[in-house]
Amino acid sequence: MSKLLDIKNLGQLKETGYVSRSVKDELRANLITQLQKKEGGFEGIVGFEDTVIPDLQTAILSRHNILLLGLRGQAKTRIARLLVNLLDEYVPYIADSELFDDPLAPISWYGHEMVEKHGDDTPIAWVHRSERYTEKLATPDVTVADLIGDVDPIKAATLKLTYSDERVIHFGLIPRAHRGIFVINELPDLQARIQVSLFNILQERDIQIRGFKLRLPLDLQFVFTANPEDYTNRGSIVTPLKDRIESQILTHYPRSVEISRKITQQEALLTPEQRTAIEADGLVKDLVEQIAFEARNSEFIDKKSGVSARLTIASYENLISNAERRMIINGEKSTFVRISDFLGVIPAITGKIELVYEGELEGPGKVANILIGKAIKSLLLQFFPDPEKAKKAKAPNPYLEIINWFGDGNTVSLIDDLPFTEYKKLLNEVPGLKALVKTFHPRLSENQQLLLMEFVLHGLAEFSQLNKGFLDNGFAFSDMFNSLFNLEPDDDDDLDLDDRY
Repeated sequence: MSKLLDIKNLGQLKETGYVSRSVKDELRANLITQLQKKEGGFEGIVGFEDTVIPDLQTAILSRHNILLLGLRGQAKTRIARLLVNLLDEYVPYIADSELFDDPLAPISWYGHEMVEKHGDDTPIAWVHRSERYTEKLATPDVTVADLIGDVDPIKAATLKLTYSDERVIHFGLIPRAHRGIFVINELPDLQARIQVSLFNILQERDIQIRGFKLRLPLDLQFVFTANPEDYTNRGSIVTPLKDRIESQILTHYPRSVEISRKITQQEALLTPEQRTAIEADGLVKDLVEQIAFEARNSEFIDKKSGVSARLTIASYENLISNAERRMIINGEKSTFVRISDFLGVIPAITGKIELVYEGELEGPGKVANILIGKAIKSLLLQFFPDPEKAKKAKAPNPYLEIINWFGDGNTVSLIDDLPFTEYKKLLNEVPGLKALVKTFHPRLSENQQLLLMEFVLHGLAEFSQLNKGFLDNGFAFSDMFNSLFNLEPDDDDDLDLDDRY
């Protein structure tokens, strides 16, 4: 490759035996090489190895334009951006050509003129594959001029040319993406009349500007992304355009907590200090992912809208930062994530869920708290016996001592900013709690043990064995029945999370 980059004119390029090929042929050939070498490709894309990626590879081998169809937060744009890695590292073009004209097959007036005028002395330059990627977010204000181009009257007057002359055209994004990958994100948001302007480019490679038909054999790999048509309220993909996009590939959310967790850990932006000073147990990591799974099945959330993977990423970042905040306030050098830190996750959830009518009645803050509670309830059964079954079973109830202690009128308040020593003291004061954790998980560090002790209290509350009250900056656990009998008429206001968000 270094020898190729030393080539400075068309004659030298011809001497090497260089053969031009289309972008789609380039992608296809490089993909074949990658498959033969059994190289991964599409690094950072997790959970699509047996679904989306094979479909994508098939489409590339077929030299198809591609539509990635899926709900938000399903890595559609990430996949499109990674396609650039299948292009040749460098390709030659006629120097100073705004359309990156192929020296062996120019398409613009400038390219033809340079080759005709200079012949084998035509100067060439080399473009890296990273510069052969163009991305445009479709919005209602996008115009044909933005995408395809328009006549520049000032240029026409200056050069004393007619409007039908190619030289007076100011080219848009698509012609300037010649010999590269062009991506349109959220295609349904593009107005129907603008979508229609793409017909001929996809099929005939004709460009029409202001009534002048210009034949430009553009060489492009089109990739479109879209949410399913039944979800987007803003528009849809016009049928003839959809018909011209040869491969439609459906994306999906992670199908297991393990895959979802891997994505979150890969994408979360944490500082080196956060990674070293704050311990995050596998339990809290799984709880973050379980929240998203609960949200996707929640009656309060619009399933057609979807629940983005960004919810878990932002939630995990907030979880770590909430623990860091407590560590700084208390002057501690290290800490670990507690269940009570999930209060800090609520702002990351509320902005990323679309509520249905029932959810709007509850309010986003309360729905977020319900999701956290359901996640705790689901995961408790993976660590401890079912409290409901244990209550009805003939065998001794492992939770009985804990529940009875609260039944005697005792309470535990776990404040968000509680120093480690006080947090440890409060949990150890609950008789039977430490013994329960040790019985089912005998080999744990102190931090893990305390985390599971708090987890049990939250879990028992979700199974209606204890009452969990919401404080301004934490939780208060008490007996379930006493709390019902002692509830003041105004107490409901203190329990409404929506007052806080």
